[in-house]
Amino acid sequence: MPHLLAINTIRMLAADAVEKANSGHPGLPMGAAPMAYTLWTKFLRHNPKNPEWLGRDRFILSAGHGSMLLYALLHLTGYDLSIEDLKQFRQWGSKCPGHPEYHDTPGVETTTGPLGQGFATGVGMALAQRFLKNRYNKNNFSLFDYHIYGIVSDGDLMEGISGEAASFAGSLKLGNLIYLYDSNDISIEGSTSLSFTEDVAKRFEGYHWHVQVVEDGNDVEAITAALETARAETERPSLIVVRTQIGYGSPNKAGSAEVHGAALGKDEVKLTKENLGWPLEPLFYVPDEAREIFDTAVTTGAKLESEWQTQFESYKKEYPELTAEIELMPTGNLPAGWDKDIPVFKSSDGSMATRKASGTVINAIAPNLPTLIGGSADLAPSTNTLIKNEKGVTSEAYDHDGRNLHFGVREHAMAAICNGMALSKIVVPYCATFFVFTDYMKAAMRLSAIMGLRVIYVLTHDSIGLGEDGPTHQPIEHLVALRATPNFTVIRPADANETAWAWRAALGNTHGPTAIVLTRQNLPTLDQEKYAGAENLLKGAYVLHENADAQITLMASGSEVPLIMQAAEKLAEEGITCRIVSFPSWELFEKQSSEYRAKVLGTLPRLAVEAGSSLGWHKYVGEHGDVIGLDRFGASAPGEVVMEKLGFSVENVVARAKKLLKQ
Repeated sequence: MPHLLAINTIRMLAADAVEKANSGHPGLPMGAAPMAYTLWTKFLRHNPKNPEWLGRDRFILSAGHGSMLLYALLHLTGYDLSIEDLKQFRQWGSKCPGHPEYHDTPGVETTTGPLGQGFATGVGMALAQRFLKNRYNKNNFSLFDYHIYGIVSDGDLMEGISGEAASFAGSLKLGNLIYLYDSNDISIEGSTSLSFTEDVAKRFEGYHWHVQVVEDGNDVEAITAALETARAETERPSLIVVRTQIGYGSPNKAGSAEVHGAALGKDEVKLTKENLGWPLEPLFYVPDEAREIFDTAVTTGAKLESEWQTQFESYKKEYPELTAEIELMPTGNLPAGWDKDIPVFKSSDGSMATRKASGTVINAIAPNLPTLIGGSADLAPSTNTLIKNEKGVTSEAYDHDGRNLHFGVREHAMAAICNGMALSKIVVPYCATFFVFTDYMKAAMRLSAIMGLRVIYVLTHDSIGLGEDGPTHQPIEHLVALRATPNFTVIRPADANETAWAWRAALGNTHGPTAIVLTRQNLPTLDQEKYAGAENLLKGAYVLHENADAQITLMASGSEVPLIMQAAEKLAEEGITCRIVSFPSWELFEKQSSEYRAKVLGTLPRLAVEAGSSLGWHKYVGEHGDVIGLDRFGASAPGEVVMEKLGFSVENVVARAKKLLKQ
């Protein structure tokens, strides 16, 4: 049977690669090969010679530990992934890393491995497709009618993020989303019955998904029929439960936990090949007949993209403005004039919370950046993230072109969904919650950074200054945690104008995510004529106020900048003059020249003030400097009381500055 030969080719490429590396997960590729073969040869619309084709279907291997399944498919269907690349599986510099990595391997749509992340990211991809379809498909033009497919595992569905994302997808009726569930009942510790006994099909029916069950994971005809039915379902996302045997074909290890995450071993590979009627040599063998089956993906893909491109050429003539958006956004650039309506805030306007200023800026940008989409985890009135005069995205089909997302109390899924939207390369997503709840989001935020995605995190209620909600809601270690994350830009603006420039910085950051960290409490708007301009935020830190005869440098971020300015006035009354440095972003500062950084830091004693963990600030204050930070949890009381009691008062800053000068 030709299809069995093709399926066994996938199985044995995976077994050989894991054996050569003596590392990896052969069990999933061997068990899931029939469903993967069926999807990739009969349903997936893609062009191996152009993995970036905008009209393609997307495939996610959420169970990223089974990465050799995906690498085998990519190689066989004609992507730029050779047999030699497969032989370098899990080696330094390989195109075939241990888990699928976005950017590393042509055809990999998203980084997966942390279980559940691919599942939730796919929901974001489906949400982006629905938005693109509603915005750009006009009359008889169907540029964005693609589907999102995925293979998910028992482990994926155990993770809480998959429940959050599944609930969200069902609520929004994302019928363009189809997942094949590799139900093999085995995890690392043994049978899933140890800890995972619910009826998954009924659970997903409860999420308002369309659910089918294929009892035999080797039944290609049954899998084909299930996928055809799923594609015909447009009102619900689809889950196809496929009963498989992990490590299928291995005489002694199939169906056991032993085959999950370790090479079969030389002897068992030999027995498996004999069992499947496979030649023992050469390794990484691909029969000509199997090669011919998979090779059709190249010609079919070229034809599909050519037909799409022909349609797009006609579309250009009728919709030149929309075409300009479609062609511009994947480059990372933004439309001309996208920031032209961002206001300059005046000191005479009075005090304003930076969360409120951020809301004003979002609404100044949104009309000029139509693919900016965002929302919050059921906190929009507090985070100020609603786009005015825009619809909310709901389950009603006519509302799917709205730009206000209501994620519900699902912070972890929210972040991963934004990753999926960003991967469209047209949508620019933002999401919002209270800063402390990044604890729930961190895994997905980390993947934003690993993949270099332009996701904007609007994080409000940024310190103990939020007050009465107390320690559970007051972030302490959160700034330093994000700052410690590679490729993550953290900006904590000091006033409304710095907030406006924080948004400019975030939208200009095309190589990674940005967190804009904002206050609940009001802050004075600094006089742009009296002090250095807020555009200097783009440098990460800058001298807000210079003094030729200064004796000490005071530096701070966010709400503590007005505090050190007040302290400087008090010190001046005592004959001590200060330099004032606003320090909104360590990451942006580190990108500046060494000369600029040295100039900002200066040679005077330095005192840094920030209502969060002091960890890391010593790099900037130097060996003889000092830090007023917070290395304990907060307390419940009015915000100004908590700040004062925990050392963020003019009196304490003055006292610590004077002490520093005496050293």
